[in-house]
Amino acid sequence: MGEERVCQEELRSCGESLRQSKDVLEQCRLCPRECGVNRSAGQQGRCRTDATVRIARAALHMWEEPCLSGTEGSGAVFFSGCSLGCIYCQNHEISGGEAGLAISMERLAEIFLELQEEGANNINLVTAGHYIPQVCDALERSKRQGLSLPIVYNSSGYEKVESLKCLEGLVDIYLPDLKYLDRELAARYSHAPDYPEYATAALAEMVRQQPKVRFRAKQESGDIRRLEGDLFGGGEQETGVPGSHQAESGKQREQVMEKGVIVRHLLLPGHVREAKHVVEYLYRTYGDQIYISLMNQYTPIRTDFADKNLNRRVTRREYQRLLDFAVELGVTNGFCQEGATASESFIPAFNYEGVLKKEK
Repeated sequence: MGEERVCQEELRSCGESLRQSKDVLEQCRLCPRECGVNRSAGQQGRCRTDATVRIARAALHMWEEPCLSGTEGSGAVFFSGCSLGCIYCQNHEISGGEAGLAISMERLAEIFLELQEEGANNINLVTAGHYIPQVCDALERSKRQGLSLPIVYNSSGYEKVESLKCLEGLVDIYLPDLKYLDRELAARYSHAPDYPEYATAALAEMVRQQPKVRFRAKQESGDIRRLEGDLFGGGEQETGVPGSHQAESGKQREQVMEKGVIVRHLLLPGHVREAKHVVEYLYRTYGDQIYISLMNQYTPIRTDFADKNLNRRVTRREYQRLLDFAVELGVTNGFCQEGATASESFIPAFNYEGVLKKEK
């Protein structure tokens, strides 16, 4: 225990130093790729970005988990670039760095405050890991100016623990993927055979920072998305909006998450066995300490993948097998999807909504 405490203190100190450092991007090693390029001088790393923050959309988003979107929406800020680069990425327009407008830290802080004024339930940082120092700067600025919403860190899971330390005290809700536990699959689909090691270590750090889930009850409503109970089966079910996450209905108090961890797993066609492995790992390791979100929204971005599985959508039978497994395992803190989630309409329009400063 003593050695573990020393290790945690060293990592915390490392994270604080990284957060305060002005030259961290001059030899960038923020992510597991550790490409070491000088992003401050305009060089692009494996994330396909330099030091300039670029975003493609900042708007209320209704298609996150019910406890994040609620009825008002999640204040989603979509950052350009990605350190992982999955070959099947649905948001390839921005993950590949093609879309996105350059903004200052001052403007990013303003965007957070504007989303709060629009009634967002939270500020949702979508794939911001390669911009951690800049995001920390903008969050601190906006908090000094009155930002009081929970901060959601929406991540591929491919993170370094020391980089996540920078976010401690700033992020309230972690929303990572756990895409694979199989190294070969991670190499084939994301060119990252080390993904399982980094993602599981990152998740442990996220849970350490936010070990308890906390919700805030809202007004009573007859159209409710409730979190208690078995969300994977039984009872009258409804989805509220196309492609939304499933939850129980009834006249209850709507609840929005304020603290905690939700782990997502996107079921890939032909890979139910790997998905079961992921769910079992999550439940055996964390039990009800986290929420598990099982997604069926895989959308083929083309039809000529060498791996034929990626050329099609997930079948109903495949998804039901995964849900049945989760129920049999004992998972109750979770979300599932139904409806036409695997479609182009489910992918946000990266049209720079909310990016430019609004004229008064």
